[in-house]
Amino acid sequence: MRAIWTGAIGFGLVNIPVKLYSATQGSELDLDMLDKKDHSRIHFKRVNAHTGREVAWENIVRGYMYNNKYIVLTDQDFEKASPEKSKTIRIDQFVKESEIDSIYFESPYYLAPEKSGVRPYALLRDALKKTGKAGLGTYVLRNKEVLGLIIVRDDVLILNKIRFQQEIRSTKELNLPDIKAKAGELKMATALIDQLTAPFDISEYKDSYSEQLLKFIKARSKGKGKEKEKPVMRVVHSRTNDLMSQLKESLSAKSHKRKAS
Repeated sequence: MRAIWTGAIGFGLVNIPVKLYSATQGSELDLDMLDKKDHSRIHFKRVNAHTGREVAWENIVRGYMYNNKYIVLTDQDFEKASPEKSKTIRIDQFVKESEIDSIYFESPYYLAPEKSGVRPYALLRDALKKTGKAGLGTYVLRNKEVLGLIIVRDDVLILNKIRFQQEIRSTKELNLPDIKAKAGELKMATALIDQLTAPFDISEYKDSYSEQLLKFIKARSKGKGKEKEKPVMRVVHSRTNDLMSQLKESLSAKSHKRKAS
């Protein structure tokens, strides 16, 4: 793996030199954009808005419009704005991970120690394990201030990038039902939930759509896969008084499956 950031974790007066690695990778197929006429690949160019000419990466700078004038910023300027946040993940407080709503979680990253940070890394990891806590703090990644939560999974420190509260949109504009579920329907629904409840095992779930799509692509390459008609899927809007019969059928179907297995 290639590190995407190098810096340190600030833990009180303890400094832990670390490297940051992306903990995720996409499972979707890498599809190219093609010209419909001859299947040539589509390329995107960075062009000057005034001249229409392509601009090379080395000639591109970043700027902010201020008082109708662009203020150009270099990489050094971004670091000068807050050098400590550009190089340090400062833990401001420790919290229970369960106290943070899942809506705030965005991206996970692995943290690995530099050679000089092995002992303090192990110290923080083991202390978090023992207390059951997580470290919360801010840092700067790709020129943006980020809120992060450091947790432990097995023997690895994981930095979860989490959203600020102002980044979560309000639910006020949503048209939500202002009614309560009927007692009988609620009882049946909870029974169905209980019946479908099982221990969480992420290994049971895979990106099956990408697998099926790849099979279809391989079939198409051999001149197959054209015979099937496109399935028509419709969303059925059932009447409220059908809920009870739907719940009963759902419970019955699940019990039949269990008997069959």
